[in-house]
Amino acid sequence: MHESQWLAERFEADRTRLRLVAYRMLGSLSEAEDAVQEAWLRLGRSGVGEVENLGGWMTTVVARVCLDMLRSRRSRREEAFADHAPEPVAAGQAAIDPEQEAVLGDSVGLALLVVLEKLTPAERVAFVLHDTFGVPFEELAPVVGRTADATRQLASRARRRVRGATVGSEADLARRRDIVDAFRAASREGDLDRLLALLDPEAVVRSDATAVGLGSAPEMRGAPAVAAFFKGRARGAVRAVVGGAPGLVWAPGGRPRVAFVVTLAGDRIAGIDLVADPAHLEELAVEILEG
Repeated sequence: MHESQWLAERFEADRTRLRLVAYRMLGSLSEAEDAVQEAWLRLGRSGVGEVENLGGWMTTVVARVCLDMLRSRRSRREEAFADHAPEPVAAGQAAIDPEQEAVLGDSVGLALLVVLEKLTPAERVAFVLHDTFGVPFEELAPVVGRTADATRQLASRARRRVRGATVGSEADLARRRDIVDAFRAASREGDLDRLLALLDPEAVVRSDATAVGLGSAPEMRGAPAVAAFFKGRARGAVRAVVGGAPGLVWAPGGRPRVAFVVTLAGDRIAGIDLVADPAHLEELAVEILEG
């Protein structure tokens, strides 16, 4: 077998795991896919003939790409949506093995990813790779540009911040539910002023290709545009838990067709992702609630 073909097969075998690694660090499906694709390009440009642990090497490359993306995101604070709560994970058509299912279904889920947004890029990478994926500090150190001991301190500091920030998460979920419920009510009633009050001035709506096919625009930016779009449109949306977080879903006949993944910035809605792709919807833990 030619080396390039062998490398491509190895990469495809690891693609789902690498996507999960990137998602944990970035909290964004689209950015995670971009990171994995960039890792593949770097892999193709590198000589890996002497690499003994190719899986670990690919994880390191993905981690470096994610670290660059996190640092770039941190420097673009004027783009409000870049400081967003995480999107629900979906692994496309690839199968997820039991170990990966455990990663997705851990006790904190999306709540952890929300907290990770508060960490520095280096803290986030060190915490995620060590605490979630078990990467040794000696392998992590070159990624974050620190010694192994300094990297251990990074992860420890991140761990303390995560534990402190998750206190009161039940109250936070209730607050998020109230905001989503208020948005649904304002949309149903066509209350433009109330919608504007609930939206961050730089609110963004992003739709996947399937949602676009159902009549949504690929992207809308700014509270006025988002409010105008949703004015009177949520009559068919019902309350739901989407990926462990409060959201909405359009589910004619009780079958989810479009999930509304709501992102908050403080007490306002900063973004809504409309997810309608059947493969992604199937993998989302959508729980339809009454009312």
